[in-house]
Amino acid sequence: MLEDTERRGAERSEAPRSGESSNIVRAPAPDPQVSAKPRRRRFSAEFKLEVLREADQCKGAGEVGALLRRHGLYSSHLTTWRREREEAARERLSRKRGRKPAERNPLSARLAQHEAEIRRLQAKLRQAELIIDIQKKPRPSWGSP
Repeated sequence: MLEDTERRGAERSEAPRSGESSNIVRAPAPDPQVSAKPRRRRFSAEFKLEVLREADQCKGAGEVGALLRRHGLYSSHLTTWRREREEAARERLSRKRGRKPAERNPLSARLAQHEAEIRRLQAKLRQAELIIDIQKKPRPSWGSP
């Protein structure tokens, strides 16, 4: 009697279900563990603009929530995307018209430094030449005959 109530090593405690054979080899179940590195969702600019257009057209109560659930989004997505849209529009509207200024040559700063040094050295040279000219001319007040 104890043998009937005790479970034997490889025996199942319940009867096989209908249509189920005990000799069927099952495929291994997928690994339920989350992948080691989660991937961040990325949304294209076209998708963002389309969702914002749809959200702007929502008038009734709960329509925006239904839109967010349908696309699997959060309200913070809409807030961020609206801010980005306004910043892009502001940047685009604040551009100055006309030709863009020519790019500066990366060597122009060094050229300006060298030109300033040349001017300084030329002034120093003029001063030295004046001093030499004065020293060449004998003056009676210096006590020379």
